[in-house]
Amino acid sequence: MADRQILLKTLLQQRHWQTYRIFCKEYDKAAGLIDSTLQGKWPSRAQLHRWLSGELKGLPYSDHCRVLETMFPGRSAEELFSPGKGEVLASRIDVEPSKSADRIAETSPTPQLADVTAVFSSRSAFASAYSPSALFDTAREINAAGLSLNVLCQNYPDHRLKRLLESGTTIRCLFLDPEGNAIRAREDEEGYKDGTLTTLTALNISMLTRLKEKLAPEAASLLELRVYDETIRFNILIVDGTTCVVQPYLPQARGVDSPTIVINDNTAADGLFPVFDQVFTSMWERSSPV
Repeated sequence: MADRQILLKTLLQQRHWQTYRIFCKEYDKAAGLIDSTLQGKWPSRAQLHRWLSGELKGLPYSDHCRVLETMFPGRSAEELFSPGKGEVLASRIDVEPSKSADRIAETSPTPQLADVTAVFSSRSAFASAYSPSALFDTAREINAAGLSLNVLCQNYPDHRLKRLLESGTTIRCLFLDPEGNAIRAREDEEGYKDGTLTTLTALNISMLTRLKEKLAPEAASLLELRVYDETIRFNILIVDGTTCVVQPYLPQARGVDSPTIVINDNTAADGLFPVFDQVFTSMWERSSPV
């Protein structure tokens, strides 16, 4: 079992149910179909990790098995906890495994994917699959660090940001300081001679500052704006502690041309989610309030 992940984990990844919150929601749906008394009796986070890592010896309790078999019709509990046999990860926009995915699965062992669920060659390709509305409309916590944070400031309407904050969503935005040295170094690297990045970043900070001033004190306190002055390496977006979007900054290339990695499992052993979550936390702690 060490060289192939169990079938249950593969099936959860195909359906994008592998985060703990979503798994529990789907578990409850299935439990309600067979016995309402089983709702709310999902496994603990630690138990789920043992299930998905293949550490479990034997099978879970019978009630868990019944619910899992309802979640995945046609699959027995024995199958779900056995190594997968060629099942492949589906993309976000195509749940059915494609022929090309089959070929990739034959040459790339799925355990190497860790908690990465999608990779795009550019930010524009990512934006085609993950709209700002899909990312933010139901979010309860948004942490963003990068340069100008256009995905929030330019691509998501003010009135929706206002609605999120008034409904209790916390938003933390960490910008590259428009008055610092690092942003000018990045402008030189990308070939800008007119202060394009400095102007855009200052504009975005100003836009969020104006929005904050229009909010009631309680809602305004949920929007935090900070700046940092360090060599920029990543654009990091973390939504609800479950979805992480990472975009590295390449040398002599515009940010829009950067590849994008989507990470969707904060329970995965040796995954990337805690790595970038810690990067954001560390940067935030070193930053200065606007």
